[in-house]
Amino acid sequence: MLTAFQDAIALLAHLDRGVLGIVLVSLQVSLTALFFGTLIGLPVGALLATEEFKGKKWIIVVLNTLMGVPTVIVGVLVYLMLSRSGPLGAWGWLFTTKGMILAQILLTTPLIAALSRQILEDSWRIHRDSFLSLRLPSFSRFKWLIWDCRFSLTIAILAGLARAISEVGAVMIVGGNIDHSTRTMTTAIALETSKGDLPLALALGIVLLGIVLLANLFTFAVRQIAERRYG
Repeated sequence: MLTAFQDAIALLAHLDRGVLGIVLVSLQVSLTALFFGTLIGLPVGALLATEEFKGKKWIIVVLNTLMGVPTVIVGVLVYLMLSRSGPLGAWGWLFTTKGMILAQILLTTPLIAALSRQILEDSWRIHRDSFLSLRLPSFSRFKWLIWDCRFSLTIAILAGLARAISEVGAVMIVGGNIDHSTRTMTTAIALETSKGDLPLALALGIVLLGIVLLANLFTFAVRQIAERRYG
């Protein structure tokens, strides 16, 4: 066991090209999915927090359900859509990073939307009368409400990042875990562990933990700065 850890550290110290390639694919897929998930999820969360319309409660129930949906189910659905006989088969995205990004967008968007709705709803109760008295259009209300809660919303975005970068099932199904193409840190860890290549699996695990730790430290620092600046 100690030897495996030492070999893992050696791989990281020498900036092994195989490890770097896998890490870069993971970051490309997860950060792109997080960007689009945030771009879609925050406005949806703001809409559900501020507007009243028929079917709103059912949409909230669906979002809350999708937060915990098994990732393999999303993977199978995206696989069916992107397969040759599927409605999106002409795109040619199956077993590509684009297909993996699509799968992770479907995973991160409901999570970010549901968490941001809860955060924005609390702020809306406080500022509702002010916004309504100004007769601001919906888009302006969404913009200012999101800006007002920007520090708290980092928690929702961090949760989206954790959901994306730690996901295995969907990217394994949609991406195919192809070496030098669609292999991510999580899928590589699962594969290399089953093959008995523990140093590589441990090296990737250390990098994955490091990324999550850095993201948490960044969020903590942002919250601390906000509390000092705005009390």
